[in-house]
Order: sequence, then structure tokens, then C-alpha cells
Amino acid sequence: MTNSVLPEAVQQVLETYSEPDDIFTAILPIVGEILQCDRCFLYLRNPQTKMGKVGYCWRRNEDIPDVREPDWKLEPEWLPHEDPLFAAALRTAPSIYVEDVETASPEVLNKNYERENFGHRALIHAHLCQDNQLWGILQPCVFGQPRVWTESDHAFIRQMENKLTSLVAIYVKKSTHSTAKN
Repeated sequence: MTNSVLPEAVQQVLETYSEPDDIFTAILPIVGEILQCDRCFLYLRNPQTKMGKVGYCWRRNEDIPDVREPDWKLEPEWLPHEDPLFAAALRTAPSIYVEDVETASPEVLNKNYERENFGHRALIHAHLCQDNQLWGILQPCVFGQPRVWTESDHAFIRQMENKLTSLVAIYVKKSTHSTAKN
């Protein structure tokens, strides 16, 4: 796969839908299938208010935990100290590809935090950043076994970052603005 050509299924979603909600709902299963993952979720956050939630989650089957959260909630102050992946995302560092949670460096991730909160074995922590601010995290992951992420996987995730970031920012601004008024 070249960096400039989107997979046909992704292109079709982007041409068919205009609302971010519809795009996210349709695109997560495609990301999961292309990467042959067990789960793919989208964490959304407002960088001004530090409110966030996992708004979308695709799972290969019902045995995989659904991590969606119905409500926006304030990110705990301790989170960047406890979770190096989240701290990297807040710094708008490049996305992180973890081949094995069990053998990853503690500078990269907190193994116990990952086990307790997510249960996956390999993951991509794709940072959706705009204007030096974190707006979301796309997280495809695999359960039960390590996974080597190929250059093709990296190229695909870069494409997804480019296509999804502005949509995530638009969605978050609209959603958290209407939430603040209620």
C-alpha cells in the first residue's frame, strides 16, 4: 500500500458519509479488518476542558470487552503520570506501535495499567493531534498474542490520522459545546 492511496473501503466511507458520527461508526470496523485486529476504539477529548470519552468501539466478537463510555468525563490529573502512552499523546508525540505489552519498556507503557484497563497484548496508540493539541486517540489492538506492526500498517495509520483528526476535532467541538449548554 502506498502512502497516497486510501483503501477503497475507507475512501467509500469518506465519500458516502458527511457526519463524523456516521464516518466513525462505519470506519472502525474497516480499520479493524484491514489491520486484522480484535478491537478498535476511538477516544475523543476536548483539549481545552480535558473532558474525554471512548465514543466508538468495534470488536471482532462479543468476547472482546466493549470500552465505550456514554458520558464525557474529566480526565484524571494522575493519568499522564500513570500512563506513559497517554502522556506521549498529550505531548503530541508520534503515534506508538506496541508489539507486545508484556515486553514493552516501562518508559513506553505501564504494563499493569494496560492489563487492568484494556487487556490487550499488542496495540497502536495513534495520536489525533491538531494545532499542537490532542483531540483523540485511535487504538487498534490485538488480544492474546504479540503482533508485529508492518510498514504497511504504519502507512495505513498515518493515513487514518490525516483523515480522522479534523473530523474528530469538529465532532468534539460540537459535542462538548452542546454538553456544556445542558
